[in-house]
Formats: sequence, structure tokens, C-alpha cells
Amino acid sequence: MKSVTEFASFTLKAGLTAKSALATEGKTPEEVQTGLGEKFKFEGDKLKHFVHALDVAEKNLEDLKRVLVVSLAEGEKPQAKAVQVEEHHYVPEFHVTQKISHEKKDSGKGGRGGGKGRGGRDGGGRGEKESPWGLSPEQKAAKNKKPAPPQ
Repeated sequence: MKSVTEFASFTLKAGLTAKSALATEGKTPEEVQTGLGEKFKFEGDKLKHFVHALDVAEKNLEDLKRVLVVSLAEGEKPQAKAVQVEEHHYVPEFHVTQKISHEKKDSGKGGRGGGKGRGGRDGGGRGEKESPWGLSPEQKAAKNKKPAPPQ
């Protein structure tokens, strides 16, 4: 697989809004392509690739990272969502999103999940403080107050 060019998602999103604005003005597809070339300063093959990449981006907009324009060698198979236009393939790449589980997992040893030691939940042997700013005046007075001697 040989990379020809790529277009970032923010460029493609701006291109899609410009394309829809030109289309609502009643421009022909050729005029839309020319308008996009003027706005984004693309010409020739780069402009042709940009217009085709916009079509691919329009179908795969959610979590889109970029669209790669590649040419495949003989015998190579395109990726799953790749779209072939003429001799080039337009491959959308997506951001990998991690799904956060709301289940409490016991990690066993160390780490944040439990156990004693650095980073454990018990605070490393130090007592639990009620306030991050220290003791309140009432707590200080109660602490400094000495018990009455036994009689």
C-alpha cells in the first residue's frame, strides 16, 4: 500500500460545510469543485482527491480522524471501509475510543484497586482527614484540651 495523500478531519468537516453552502447557492458540481479548490487552495489531483475524500467523510463522520488516499499494489486487499474511486482507495481512519465500565473491579495486588501500600485506599497508614486544609478551630481546641487528672 502506497500513501498518496491524506486529509485531516477538521479540513474535511470545513470542506463539507463549504460544499453544502455552495450547493445551497445552486452551484453545479463543477462550480462546487472549483469553489472548494479556491477556498482550500487545492488544484489538480489534490483537488480531485479532496472532493472524493469529502464523499467518504460524509458517510463516516462520527469519530473520524482522517481519510487516507492510497494506491494498492497488485494482490493487496483494501481495508474494510475503503472506497475505490478510479485507481485510488480512500480509507477512513477513526479515533479509538475507550469504553468506560462502571463496574467495580478488584485488581488484586497494588494499584488503585485495593491493598495496602503506595496509592492504596487506606492513605498509607495515615489517619483519614476530614478536611484537606487541616483541622478546624473546634477540632484543634478538642485536641489540645487535656483530660482532667484522676482523683
